[in-house]
Amino acid sequence: MDSPLLPENSPIIGIITEVHGPVVIIKCETLPPLRQALFTRSNHHEIYVFEVHQHLDEHHIRAITLRGTAGLSRGLTVFDTGAPLRVPVTEECLGRLLNIFGEPLDGLPPLTNPTFRNIHSKPLPLAESMSMSGILPTGIKVIDLLCPFIKGGKTGLFGGAGVGKTVLVMEFIHAVSAIHKGVSVFAGVGERIREAHELWREMQAAGVMSDTLMVFGQMDESPGVRFRVGLSALTYAEYLRDTLHKEVLFVMDNVFRFVQAGSEISSLLGRMPATVGYQPTLTSEVAELEDRILSTKNGAITSVQAVYVPADDMTDPAVSAILSHLDTTVILSRDQASKGIYPAVDPLRSSSKLMDKHTLGARHYAVAEAVREHLSRYQELEDIIAMLGIDELSETDRKIVMRARKLQRYLTQPFAVLAKHTKQVGVSVPLEQILTDCEAFIAGDYDDLTEQQCYMRGSMQDVV
Repeated sequence: MDSPLLPENSPIIGIITEVHGPVVIIKCETLPPLRQALFTRSNHHEIYVFEVHQHLDEHHIRAITLRGTAGLSRGLTVFDTGAPLRVPVTEECLGRLLNIFGEPLDGLPPLTNPTFRNIHSKPLPLAESMSMSGILPTGIKVIDLLCPFIKGGKTGLFGGAGVGKTVLVMEFIHAVSAIHKGVSVFAGVGERIREAHELWREMQAAGVMSDTLMVFGQMDESPGVRFRVGLSALTYAEYLRDTLHKEVLFVMDNVFRFVQAGSEISSLLGRMPATVGYQPTLTSEVAELEDRILSTKNGAITSVQAVYVPADDMTDPAVSAILSHLDTTVILSRDQASKGIYPAVDPLRSSSKLMDKHTLGARHYAVAEAVREHLSRYQELEDIIAMLGIDELSETDRKIVMRARKLQRYLTQPFAVLAKHTKQVGVSVPLEQILTDCEAFIAGDYDDLTEQQCYMRGSMQDVV
């Protein structure tokens, strides 16, 4: 073994006295600091890495295994790496598929001539961080109009299975690569092997893999891996921001699985559960990850985080802890998907903290509010239409419903990453054109068009 992460001449620190699944108790003469990375070799020369989580007494520590535990036994000698877990970083990391240790999962050679960064680095000092600066256009109509991404901000993508979450994430990565010439880092936290493989192949097919780094901690791995893989991926995002001075899109799927892994570790360490069975350290663990997603004068990290909502309960403690850090909330709705509205963003429940005239400008704010008013009024009238028919509405309400239905279909669009499957060329629409089109819809300029003419199009210039 000649890995720079686990040097051959590492000093012996102790021996394993107990193994409880992914938790090991190690007897040491001198206690290593918390979060120190330790390792051992089994009798079959397998290597196991641990992270120190608790000091039990003067000579015993409790550590979490960061690899599979099959083959571990009492009496194995444990070595000290002398530092917390570090990952190899290099400009060659783009286009690669790595694990929590920075080792390749794509069958290609390891990263060459790397430097090493600690995954537990502290957030930047406030004096060095930059405030969020304006909108980051994605070319996706419903996002840019109603819940725009903020450059250097954090966006939460809330949705269940089958509503297009992964496709939307891939389109964001495509947009950052194509529009902003930026790079993307994807953190797969607790991904199923099928999901990870499909995403990797689809990214290659879409031609965006060369500007993307993917870091996976899969569902079958130790909770220690799922708990730390987000920090490992974030370390790469910080490197790309600080060294290459790039616009970095940091995508994390799924933040809820990160919280679940923390809950598993908390139980394994014997901590008393807190609200709804979550770990007592929930808030600080989420903050430790979120507070490192910052922008500097060298570059920006804009974050998109997929979040699973247990039982559709937005007041769940884990969801609330994540929500408190987000600037934009995008909610994907199964109702929208069932109507064939893709992307299936719910325009009335999705929102941004920065939806104000000062950030968006008076025109964008006014158009967004007018579109929301039309869609909201249509939702109010849907029950009446279902029971009595649209002819029972007043002339004004009929116009509102007609325009709202066209706006609803206008906010759909074909995606570039799905062009091979749908045989439709993906479109990206500039914000200025979106505002012009929506103003025309609201003014009644497109009242003569059919709903089908507005569906899955780019700008209305293509239709007219």
